[in-house]
Amino acid sequence: MEEPQKNDATTVGLEDDSLKSMGPQISVSEFSCHCCYDILVNPTTLNCGHSFCRHCLALWWVSSKKTECPECREKWEGFPKVNILLRDAIEKLFPDAIRMRFEDIRQNNDIVQSLAAFQKYGNDQIPLTPNTGRVNQQRGGGFFSGVLTALTGVAVVLLVYHWSSRESEHDLLVHKAVAKWTAEEVVLWLEQLGPWASLYRDRFLSERVNGRLLLTLTEEEFSRAPYTIENSSHRRAILMELERVKALGVKPPQNLWEYKAVNPGRSLFLLYALKSSPRLGLLYLYLFDYTDTFLPFIHTICPLQEDSSGEDIVTKLLDLREPTWKQWREFLVKYSFLPYQLIAEFAWDWLEVHYWTSRFLIVNAMLLSVLELFSFWRIWSRSELKTLPQRMWSHFWKVSTQGLFVAMFWPLIPQFVCNCLFYWALYFNPIINIDLVVKEVRRLETQVL
Repeated sequence: MEEPQKNDATTVGLEDDSLKSMGPQISVSEFSCHCCYDILVNPTTLNCGHSFCRHCLALWWVSSKKTECPECREKWEGFPKVNILLRDAIEKLFPDAIRMRFEDIRQNNDIVQSLAAFQKYGNDQIPLTPNTGRVNQQRGGGFFSGVLTALTGVAVVLLVYHWSSRESEHDLLVHKAVAKWTAEEVVLWLEQLGPWASLYRDRFLSERVNGRLLLTLTEEEFSRAPYTIENSSHRRAILMELERVKALGVKPPQNLWEYKAVNPGRSLFLLYALKSSPRLGLLYLYLFDYTDTFLPFIHTICPLQEDSSGEDIVTKLLDLREPTWKQWREFLVKYSFLPYQLIAEFAWDWLEVHYWTSRFLIVNAMLLSVLELFSFWRIWSRSELKTLPQRMWSHFWKVSTQGLFVAMFWPLIPQFVCNCLFYWALYFNPIINIDLVVKEVRRLETQVL
């Protein structure tokens, strides 16, 4: 009865001996790189099946600038990845040899620089690789593509209709001389000063105040019957806006659509400038559009305490003084570290005027802040802080060149194309940025794992 137990023990012993005998048969030469003919370090397997040390592949790419296998010359697709299974197996079988190789690699500056350049090339190629579309569809990226396609179709239809009719912009008071305003248009101008102006709507309608009569009215007449505007701040707001109307001859723009109608080129430029480079965009406003745009902007996002009353946004922006040092200090801190928050705060104050548009702007500003944070994190994690001045200069040169190019060729660009670009940046970019944020989060998870 004891013989089977002896047989089992003998069998186990033979199996152990056979496994031990297999160990020495695996040599380093079986895991050698076909470039350096040494043991593979961070083995990278290409589409053709050949594997090389990652630094050998980087040195090959830097010297040749070719995306092909060093051995069979077959082009690789996408960006080569480390073969994790092969790497772990080699590190477990030959830990001492791998440790010595890693020490040699770290001491070689040429290899370190080649690896950094190769990885930078890979990071730039990730959005352009043919396989990323399939991966994104598997991970849910196709949802955003479908939404973008549907919204693009709707936008094109709406813009074609807008381009063919072109009634809305011509009906705006910003295009019509004040002397030609009807009584209804005068009331429309009055109501746009704020909710408080509705108190005097019926009085202006009963007197049939048209544009010509409006230009002749004085403060004394506003205070007496039949207008009877007893509130001095209301009367002052109406008179100040009336002076602006007299100076321009038309209604000054007081919301996004009126500003776009008066300044189509500048509105498109500012929209893309504040999206791609908010700091340079705000600097442009300070240098070239201080009174009309920058002053209202800084007073909106950095208001004085005495200005935080119940008045609506349009009324508060009628009479603007030079910003105080406290306002400048608050603005510069946000300008340096959270530039997109400035845009979100400005859009928040215009929620009553632009309900949905302001919400799109706020969401887009939040997403762009997250993307900028991811960009700084990549620079920090890769120890590339020394390259930050060069990156900033390259970005400044790129944005300036694009702005100059648009300014030169602006008269040749059809208005329909400008409208498409404007509405795309305004309403569709948040959807694109959501997809980009999701990709960055997944990339960060991959690096952590």
